Amino acid sequence: MTHDPSIHSRRVLVDGAFVDATVCVRDGRIDRIEPGSSRGSLDLGDAVLMPGLVDTHVHVNEPGRTHWEGFRTATRAAAAGGITSLVDMPLNCIPVTTSAAALQQKLDAAEGQLHVDCGFWGGVVPGNADALGPLAEAGVLGAKAFLVHSGIDDFPDVGRADLIAGMRALAAAGLPMLVHAELAGAEEPTEGLSPRSYRRYLASRPRHWEDRAVELVVQGVEETGCAAHIVHLSSASSLPILAAARARGLPITAETCPHYLCLHADEVPDGATEFKCAPPIRDAANRDALWQGLADGIIDGVVSDHSPCTPELKQLDTGDFGEAWGGIASLQLGLRSIWTEASERGFGLPELVRWMCERPAVLAGLGDRKGRLAPGFDADLVAWFPEDSFVVQPESLHHRHKVSPWIGRRLRGRVVGTWLRGHRIADEEGPCGAPLGQPLLGRCHE
Repeated sequence: MTHDPSIHSRRVLVDGAFVDATVCVRDGRIDRIEPGSSRGSLDLGDAVLMPGLVDTHVHVNEPGRTHWEGFRTATRAAAAGGITSLVDMPLNCIPVTTSAAALQQKLDAAEGQLHVDCGFWGGVVPGNADALGPLAEAGVLGAKAFLVHSGIDDFPDVGRADLIAGMRALAAAGLPMLVHAELAGAEEPTEGLSPRSYRRYLASRPRHWEDRAVELVVQGVEETGCAAHIVHLSSASSLPILAAARARGLPITAETCPHYLCLHADEVPDGATEFKCAPPIRDAANRDALWQGLADGIIDGVVSDHSPCTPELKQLDTGDFGEAWGGIASLQLGLRSIWTEASERGFGLPELVRWMCERPAVLAGLGDRKGRLAPGFDADLVAWFPEDSFVVQPESLHHRHKVSPWIGRRLRGRVVGTWLRGHRIADEEGPCGAPLGQPLLGRCHE
């Protein structure tokens, strides 16, 4: 894999400003940033050079469901989209990552397949609070619980007692609790609507499911002191709950995803099950409010929630939203989809770096070496042209299956290079990524 000891661009994004500079790399880290071009450096011309993205919400599905995705295909897609670190979710692999032994199986499966660095979340399920300490010692960066059925029976949702027990165990380990925040309750009326109707699916998971769940998580933070993180927030009516908790000094954060910020319910055709996810994509006014929550800092970051499956499980032939797998494949397109919408709304690249690099790195406990273009940080970089545009074609995607609501859409941005610890990631060369985790961090710089 090509090692570039110095990289020059006339648009290096440093501390929120563009500078003409050369990034000098030593031992996998940024050694210094020099003004202008250095002799012998790789010259990127006018390409924007900025930190590689950190995506803390990816379902890789290996081992056990590698036919859905896998470490090699997922991390190659990540690199093609400018992502240099990702964190894998504890499901939908087999076994689910709810014990240290299961984590070891995942590490074994990932060996030699990682194009980017990869961390791991553990899982919280009923009765496994005692397993969370060993999981922390084995290297997970935190653990995730569901408050509603996860979609697979081997990762059951937790009630309040198990949530609190898990939070106490994670607080003792100094790790965050991640929560899929939906509490099942009353659904909105759907009489006369076809199973192919997106309105029917949207009504089956209304906003108040999320809002009630977020309130429960806030109570758990108050009771245990455990840092908590709301994954894939889609309900803008949860924002005041989060803002009030933060105002009281509670350690609670939240993320949202490109599909909630760039898509809206009114444009989802009936039968278009490639749009199905949980929580669902909501209306345009809700989308606008999520952008405001991001601008206000109530939402901390943007990650993919890449959750692929086989095309058959998407029920593309029947268009039945009730039967289709709920997950969107988008790992490779996060930077470009968010930039397309953000630039239209007046946001700039410094905001993208904060939302998609810095804050996700901090969530995963990697903020001292990932997510920033600064001396001492890993030389994880992406070069791209934000002004260029392209239409997403299936053949351009490195995901295992080419099913995505982004296909056929025009997005802004063209990635021309991605570097992991100073090594340029290329299609024809072998993977050089490493596991990320508390006892494993030293391996990231081999």
